[in-house]
Amino acid sequence: MHVSSRFTTRSALVNVMTAAVEKAARGIVRDFGEIEQLQVSRKSLGDFVSTADRKSEDILISELRKARPKFGFITEESGIIPGEDETQRWIIDPLDGTSNFLHGIPHFALTVALQMGDEIIAGVTYDPIKDEMFWAEKGRGAFLNQRRIRVSGRRMYDEALIGIGAPYGHHGDPEIFQKRLSRILPEAAGVRRMGAASLDLAYVASGRFDIFFEEPMHIWDYAAGILMIQEAGGVVTDINGGKKIFETNSVAAGNTDMHMALMKKLQI
Repeated sequence: MHVSSRFTTRSALVNVMTAAVEKAARGIVRDFGEIEQLQVSRKSLGDFVSTADRKSEDILISELRKARPKFGFITEESGIIPGEDETQRWIIDPLDGTSNFLHGIPHFALTVALQMGDEIIAGVTYDPIKDEMFWAEKGRGAFLNQRRIRVSGRRMYDEALIGIGAPYGHHGDPEIFQKRLSRILPEAAGVRRMGAASLDLAYVASGRFDIFFEEPMHIWDYAAGILMIQEAGGVVTDINGGKKIFETNSVAAGNTDMHMALMKKLQI
């Protein structure tokens, strides 16, 4: 992971966001500790995770609304909640990596971004099990806890560790995905499918992953992460190399060289 030794002070806005996710995360961690006792039926586990999702989202909405009462929301569980200020809204995923959570795998996150107009101006992704708070604010850099982070400095594609998201259920086109995977796999150092897109993007920002791509995605999974990568010196586009991330709900990311190499591999 590429970090500098320089510490920074979080702005009031980021403090609001980190405090909200830390409060919601306490319930998520407590519920995660109960998962083993619930390995009895698909229904009970599904209901339990849905409840954990909703409780987390309720806390996030409540805490963010206290701090910025006029802002609206777009959330995974509740959809769009209009605000008095139509120019700014919070984008929330109260539990990204639900399948990992469901199976007792300690790799999931809570993620919040603030959108102003067409731009993401602040983002936070918190992994409560590892106590890793990734955050970024437009024009101020990207950070892991209190340390500045940068995208990977690797330039050779055969050194690249690639994070991916894979189609599942009725989401995405498995045939196109397989074609892309067959192009990126042979020359790369490795591929990881970790199951929490918000953390995949944070890992690109911190240099743990050299490359990431996925389609389709949800805005709440990528909103914070795309800002982190940009503020960490990386390149983020849609999967076709364009600027239509929000329209296509697709992301391709890495440092300049890795992103360029990825684009050549993805075009089929």
